[in-house]
Amino acid sequence: MTDFTKTRAAFHIPDGVIYLDGNSLGPLPLAAQAAASQTLTDQWGEMLITAWNRAGWIDLPRKLGDRIAPLIGAEPETVQVGDTLSLKLYQALGAALAMTDRKVILSDQGNFPSDLYMAEGLIQTMGQGHELCLVAPEAVEAALSDEIAVLMLTQVDYRTGRRHDMARLTARAHELGIITIWDLAHSAGAFPVHLAQTGADFAVGCSYKYLNGGPGAPAFIYIAPQYRDQAHTVLNGWLGHATPFAFPLDYTPATGVDRMRIGTPAVVQMQILDAALDAWQGVDLNDLRAASVALSERLITGIEANCPDLRLASPRDPEQRGSQVSFHFQDAYALCQALIARSIIGDFRAPDILRFGIAPLYIGTAEIDAAIGAISEIIKGRLWDRPEWKIRNAVT
Repeated sequence: MTDFTKTRAAFHIPDGVIYLDGNSLGPLPLAAQAAASQTLTDQWGEMLITAWNRAGWIDLPRKLGDRIAPLIGAEPETVQVGDTLSLKLYQALGAALAMTDRKVILSDQGNFPSDLYMAEGLIQTMGQGHELCLVAPEAVEAALSDEIAVLMLTQVDYRTGRRHDMARLTARAHELGIITIWDLAHSAGAFPVHLAQTGADFAVGCSYKYLNGGPGAPAFIYIAPQYRDQAHTVLNGWLGHATPFAFPLDYTPATGVDRMRIGTPAVVQMQILDAALDAWQGVDLNDLRAASVALSERLITGIEANCPDLRLASPRDPEQRGSQVSFHFQDAYALCQALIARSIIGDFRAPDILRFGIAPLYIGTAEIDAAIGAISEIIKGRLWDRPEWKIRNAVT
């Protein structure tokens, strides 16, 4: 059994703070501070440019990909780290569309808008008559047909925590000759993911949420083994070249998932992510999921018993949600600010959702109970109804 008291000790949580926003930005792993200092002082400072070889900077995208792979159920040498989630989604979608003559990309109305923006931009750039079709999340399976080129979904809805059945939808898509792309932004590090087992074609994800890689931490891309030596690179970056330091004028993609490298890796961010991933050593993802469900159920039960003004936005069945719990409340933003003033940090999503990330690596029953008590007190006393709590910050 995983000892979550030990994983809790791996993070810096400010005194008195209850942090329920790891689904948006994970807290600081203590090891990250040492990693950043070593990278700046011992490597960049002392080794200078020789650190690309001596400190292994050039190999970080593959090294980190191999460390993330077990957390998402991926085969070895199928994950590469770098750039942003939007860029990796763009690459995956471009590669998928190059594998089919069909023109329709199917996604759902609960998808993260950035994914949809990137799809729209790629469609405009290609100019080949592709279209993006959006349906309600619960209508995705019924909308699958032999006219669909790519099924592009975020596994867990960023607002409600609703979870798509990856295995079922991937199997049905493949029956119809549809290529699948899964966004794991709210999945990786939240619960067991089974990319290889379910036969997913492509996947992308970020590392600053449940993987705790820090603000601006790099994204990752997964390519199923059968495609990794033929996938179209879309963005022909110099480090995705077969021989980047020969500097040829014509582009030849590298073999394997390295072809999805674009530019120079963000070394400091990657070294921090490498240190953050140490927190996962000895963690059984099934234990993580069991703890997440238990804490989520405790939160739902407590809120519904004490705060009837809050309405559950997440699926009630834990099998249908990720590792977050969301509630509808008319003045959710003000309530979120009132909680933050009490050092209980969740977050808000428009128009009326109060959202809590459940991360057992550093959250336990004491934090859940304290959050329930604070929410109850604020609601019953209408303590959220103050002008200062209703002023929107730039980042909400």
